[in-house]
Amino acid sequence: MATETGESRQYVTFCLGEELFGVEVARAREILDLVPVTKVPQTPDYLLGVINLRGQVVPVVDLRVKMGLPKAETTRDSCIIVIEVQVDGEVMTVGGLADSVREVLELRDDLIEPAPRLGTKLKTEFIAGMGKLDEQFLILLEIDRVFSSEELAVVQEMQTEMTT
Repeated sequence: MATETGESRQYVTFCLGEELFGVEVARAREILDLVPVTKVPQTPDYLLGVINLRGQVVPVVDLRVKMGLPKAETTRDSCIIVIEVQVDGEVMTVGGLADSVREVLELRDDLIEPAPRLGTKLKTEFIAGMGKLDEQFLILLEIDRVFSSEELAVVQEMQTEMTT
């Protein structure tokens, strides 16, 4: 039986379709209502464009497309989760379009299972673990692995071009 003294972490939870995802609160800077996104030509299909966040150019990624889920229309619940991603020792700010944000919740480490090896539509290297919430699983993202170095290089280059 698990003890109550196990380590716990807080996660911002959000929906993409029927699935519930979580990212560590420490990595999520803020949640924005849907704002207009400036499209940038010749960028990958998952990259929606950029937003101006208090003078900073922030690329916005469609998390559904990035996770291999079908693209969907935005709704009034759609939002942008501003996340800090580390790549090659550098911190970058990226916005992720989600269908909706649920809540911030605390999850004990003993309630987190390792990522499944088979039977998932997602590439499992993105998944830090699977949290158990009542009857639903929470897919905990390893946010630094959601984007490859090459993908973030494209984003970084785009940020540089937009600010010069």
